[in-house]
Amino acid sequence: MDMMDAWMRAGAEFAQANAQWAPVIVFIVAFCECIALLSFLVPATAFFTVFATAAGASGLAPLPLALAATAGAGIGFWVSYWFGLKVGPRAGDYWPLKNNPELLKKGHDFFERWGAPGVFAGHFIGPVRAVIALTAGIVKMPPLQFHIANWSASFVWGFMFFYGFGMFGQQLAR
Repeated sequence: MDMMDAWMRAGAEFAQANAQWAPVIVFIVAFCECIALLSFLVPATAFFTVFATAAGASGLAPLPLALAATAGAGIGFWVSYWFGLKVGPRAGDYWPLKNNPELLKKGHDFFERWGAPGVFAGHFIGPVRAVIALTAGIVKMPPLQFHIANWSASFVWGFMFFYGFGMFGQQLAR
């Protein structure tokens, strides 16, 4: 608990000292978290939970951060979808899918079972997040269906973290 308290305090101090950069940082992390396969390298869920709570505790408005997270997540998924459309099944020829073919198969199976709701749910399920938008592109999911699922999930995801945890952080600071 002491470590979490120290992270919260450090996060709040950083957020206060760099308030103008907070939305940019949130956008970049959300974008990387939602790009196919980078989500394994960017542990955004833990970062966002701590950062959003610390930002709220430091008095930063949660709305700009929630909008930045929404935009980063939506654009990251869109780029992954676009890459899947362009590359198709050859996506499995590229690192790290080349070394982990079961990952793409699991993403494909999940997509085949759930379709557009799977794209929505993929924002909230770490292992699926890494490949679901890419898979949607590979199987040529209709763009309108993809964008509705993607942007509605991005909005819920971004607001869940930054508005929800930001408000939680404001309550902790009182």
